[in-house]
Amino acid sequence: MSNFIKTKVCVVVASRANYGRIKYLLTAIKEHEQLELQLIVGASLLLDRYGKAVNIIKADGFIPDREIYYNLEGENLLTQAKSTGMGIIELSTAFEQLQPNFVVSVADRYETMATAIAATYLNIPLIHVQGGEVSGNIDDRVRHAITKLADFHFVSTEKSRDRVIRMGENENSVFNFGCPAMDVIQNADKSIDNTIMSKYGGVGSLVDWTKPYILMIQHPVTTSYGSGFSEVNETLKALLKFDSIQKIVLWPNSDAGGEDVSKGIRVFRERNMNRNFHFYKNFSAEDFIRVLSNAVCVVGNSSSFLREGSFLGVPAVVVGDRQNQREHGENVLFANYEDNDIHEKITLQIEHGKYNPSNIFGKGDAGKRIAALIKDLKPNLLKPITY
Repeated sequence: MSNFIKTKVCVVVASRANYGRIKYLLTAIKEHEQLELQLIVGASLLLDRYGKAVNIIKADGFIPDREIYYNLEGENLLTQAKSTGMGIIELSTAFEQLQPNFVVSVADRYETMATAIAATYLNIPLIHVQGGEVSGNIDDRVRHAITKLADFHFVSTEKSRDRVIRMGENENSVFNFGCPAMDVIQNADKSIDNTIMSKYGGVGSLVDWTKPYILMIQHPVTTSYGSGFSEVNETLKALLKFDSIQKIVLWPNSDAGGEDVSKGIRVFRERNMNRNFHFYKNFSAEDFIRVLSNAVCVVGNSSSFLREGSFLGVPAVVVGDRQNQREHGENVLFANYEDNDIHEKITLQIEHGKYNPSNIFGKGDAGKRIAALIKDLKPNLLKPITY
């Protein structure tokens, strides 16, 4: 029996989207004989109004070492900044107690920034997943700032790897194994039917998952804070014109401006409850892939439309500028915040149908490859710049 000391890897998951993107890495770390998984779950994942996705995480067999509340009410610019500060305070305490060898942080949200700052000031080597990307909004600043704090980078595309290296990071610390979100797709049963989806309630018209539907996910855009109500209404007005097609609307995330978007959806819902719309808070990672994969078109501004959507070849209409600079496959058309433009692009995408799948974000084997490498990483906390 080997008595070697396992490498403790602490993964922080603080949004429903990031759980789906990191799930197979969590599994790979948990199953690796030389690694010990530590899991911190926090922020909106613990809140009922976002579907309390912590319950899905637990149902998947992951027991959090810590559950941390650090989302302030209000969903405005001030509460977003203060939530970041609260996250730094609470995560610092958790890291001090857990004493991990590495901390893993995902993507580009304010919770990710809190994770990166707390780990850095505690001299804990930081692993950043999904760095080096460009989307076109405040997330770029956060993502690139985390890159400069991180010790190791597991990027999702070759362009992302090149950007991280050009930011002065040692090329030997930057690895492109693809995005772990593709692992979910690669391993998921993508079939959908009414029995599978019956466990989700939601409100609105009765859904028949065997018939055509459009999926809508529209998040707030921090750089156009205050415009969320009008922006989401343009998309909803466009969807109203598709009377005979079911519309599935998923609740927005907790970024600043989220309450404006939520209010727009609530007001619309009260007036159009019986217009072939159904509204949901959340799906499991696997069931979200079912919903995404079988949609005749997806519309809004979720990065999943460009990442997972490209991998699946799902016709997508991306609205506004939240994702307008992100890499994507041929499945994407862009529309401005104007219902006629959105309607026209959705019509074109439905007429086109499925696109050829793209491997731009990987092949679905990232989780195991990342976990296998972590045990051999040798951090240098001085981290000199390379130019």
